Amino acid sequence: MYSSHKYQILKGKIRILLSDLYEAIAGTEQDFTNGKLGRAIFLLSVPMVLEMVMESVFAVVDIFFVSKLGAEAVATVGITESMMTIVYAIGMGLAVGTTAMVSRRIGEKNPESAALTSFQAIMTGVFVSLLISIPGVLFASKLLYLMGADSKMVDQNFMYTAIMFGGNGIIMLLFIINAIFRSSGDAAISMRILWLANIVNIILDPCLIFGLEPFPELGIQGAAIATNTGRGIAVIYQFYLLFKGKGRVKLMIRHLYIQHNVLLRLIRLSMGGIGQSIIATTSWIGLMRIIAEFGSEVVAGYTIAIRVIIFTLLPSWGLSNATATLVGQNLGAGKPDRAQKSVLYTGKVNMTFLGIIALVFIAFPSVFIRLFINDPAVIESGIVCLRIISYGFILYALGMVMVQAFNGAGDTATPTIINLFCFWLFEIPLAYLLAIMMGYAEKGVYIAIITAESTMAIIALLLFRRGKWKLRVV
Repeated sequence: MYSSHKYQILKGKIRILLSDLYEAIAGTEQDFTNGKLGRAIFLLSVPMVLEMVMESVFAVVDIFFVSKLGAEAVATVGITESMMTIVYAIGMGLAVGTTAMVSRRIGEKNPESAALTSFQAIMTGVFVSLLISIPGVLFASKLLYLMGADSKMVDQNFMYTAIMFGGNGIIMLLFIINAIFRSSGDAAISMRILWLANIVNIILDPCLIFGLEPFPELGIQGAAIATNTGRGIAVIYQFYLLFKGKGRVKLMIRHLYIQHNVLLRLIRLSMGGIGQSIIATTSWIGLMRIIAEFGSEVVAGYTIAIRVIIFTLLPSWGLSNATATLVGQNLGAGKPDRAQKSVLYTGKVNMTFLGIIALVFIAFPSVFIRLFINDPAVIESGIVCLRIISYGFILYALGMVMVQAFNGAGDTATPTIINLFCFWLFEIPLAYLLAIMMGYAEKGVYIAIITAESTMAIIALLLFRRGKWKLRVV
């Protein structure tokens, strides 16, 4: 009788879990400033995690097919992606400002102001992308040479770099508009947008790279065209949903004008987000430049290992994005204690998840590297990279959540200062010291990465506990 009772309780909990899972994926009308905090985090984080998995699929699918073209093609993708991190940094920075303001307005139950803010963010992204695309296309070859690529690599593959820079506006809008949906609480919409983009990319990648009939064989250029096409179709769908959909933020004709006070406030917040992203991501350019000293096989191994790592870190970034939305909405609703609890809860979940992933990568790194390439030298290099960097996963998880808590509150300056110290003043000099001056080669770079990331997490936690982020006015 007792066992039967426990079975019924378990069955009921499973039914509730499946119901919540369906609601999270299908879309929810939950007010995230009320109700059970655990359920709110679950409903927000599930579609955000799936969205981030879809974002990582872009990188994994591209490198999977491009790896069939050889180590030089993989190295070109790696070098180009390291430069494109500037685009991602600006897009993510604008998304940070957008998230802070839109989530605060939604928490205040002011969807009209949320819509106005959204249009300001979109126009800012369009303007900035034009400033990047023109020089990126014109000087693609010179940029590859600057990053240490050899002449053969540049001559054969420079069009990949040109196409990726030319399509940076698509990336920018994808980031910004998905931030609008996420921060308003419509995380399931952002998830479905990335599903669409990935389906198109997965179909077009092999067709354009290898020339499957009736498509032309474009090699590495085909990967760039497929990625931009998939993302471009997703952006068109985003605009359709903003104007015709049933989300919490809906754009009307009356919102399509520049409101200077909102625009300036958004830019001020976004500058902090852009600053912290550029500092963090340009440090990866510096690291790539150091790693390039050790040959194309090492660069290719590092590129593949980082793609595998990104695939696992992006779900954690999804959890962190849920934190930013909850912090912004609950501060807007005048509930700072609920905002703090959401951060601590999500942090524990994230650390548990990445801790398990770290154990798998440390024990079986070769399994994941061999999925992409058969070159023994590249495989060995990738194994070393994946295993060493995995030792820092638990603190990476904590740091992600802490940083997004500050950003969601509108305190974008604190993470910027932390990133400046940890990545520019600490990580790059340490990497150069260990890799070049002390002779540890690429292993020195990997040790510098986990040291800097762990330091960032600890500093962010100490500052979070001081609680000044609760007083930010957005």
